[in-house]
Amino acid sequence: MAGELPLHINIKEPRWDQGTFVGRAKHFFTVTDPRNLLLSSKTLEDARRVIEDYRMGKVSPGLTEDQLWRAKYIYDSAFHPDTGEKMILIGRMSAQVPMNMTITGCMLTFYRTTPAVLFWQWVNQSFNAIVNYTNRSGDAPITVNQLGTAYVSATTGAVVTALGLKSLTKHLPPIIGRYVPFAAVAAANCINIPLMRQRELKCGIPITDEKGNRLGESKKAAQQAITQVVVSRIGMAAPAMAIPPVIMNALEKRAFLKRYPWMNAPLQVGLVGLCLVFATPLCCALFPQKSSMRVSRLESEVQAAIREKNPGVEVVYFNKGL
Repeated sequence: MAGELPLHINIKEPRWDQGTFVGRAKHFFTVTDPRNLLLSSKTLEDARRVIEDYRMGKVSPGLTEDQLWRAKYIYDSAFHPDTGEKMILIGRMSAQVPMNMTITGCMLTFYRTTPAVLFWQWVNQSFNAIVNYTNRSGDAPITVNQLGTAYVSATTGAVVTALGLKSLTKHLPPIIGRYVPFAAVAAANCINIPLMRQRELKCGIPITDEKGNRLGESKKAAQQAITQVVVSRIGMAAPAMAIPPVIMNALEKRAFLKRYPWMNAPLQVGLVGLCLVFATPLCCALFPQKSSMRVSRLESEVQAAIREKNPGVEVVYFNKGL
């Protein structure tokens, strides 16, 4: 019967095997789909209701397995996995492609003057700060003061890095200058993400056993989570910021762009968007969302607490964030 969907489907985990890169890629192609941004509040709330009902053992009449998984991915795209709160629209992973293609395209187009570098790096790091906060790991609240300090520190660090690199490449070939935005973004990610998630480094993030039972908080787990996110973010930016400059450098020498210089920015944005459509989900898939760590690698006091209460646990799990 359509209304008799079994209750053993594990919707706490993604539909595809997260132990393989292909499984993770399929999962993130669904999560980062920009079309999720167009879903109405009613659709999001309906998906939340379906998921929460199913978790409590209630099946909506006529619900099929495919509809359940669709609801799960709509829910995952808009609600935080730890807090359950609705995420800021532009901070969701489904906003990564449209937002980043616009910002990155403009950074690659307007890189020649200091005011332009300053403005677009500020825009980019402000956007990154929203994404990093929205996709943080853990359910502990962060104060406005902590958030403000982290934002100012991260954005200042990123802008100073960009301007410093720009001055160093002033006398180098033009193609090298085109890569200043990528170098600045890579360096800035190393600054911005740890600063926006500094509370996790100070207090730790929730760790669980294989069944999801909370075992405590760990700073070592937070360090691993943030490192993996930094690597993923740099990988995400690499194709979009490395490939278009080569193409645009070649196109600028041809008559077409000299005749239609206004096409420069739309071409950059389009090329960046094409790269990001694939780079965003594939780089999110480099590491499992539900990351793991052996108990022996945790802080000594956390190890002792786990071995006292849960002596059989050898591996802990945690949400690494995005």
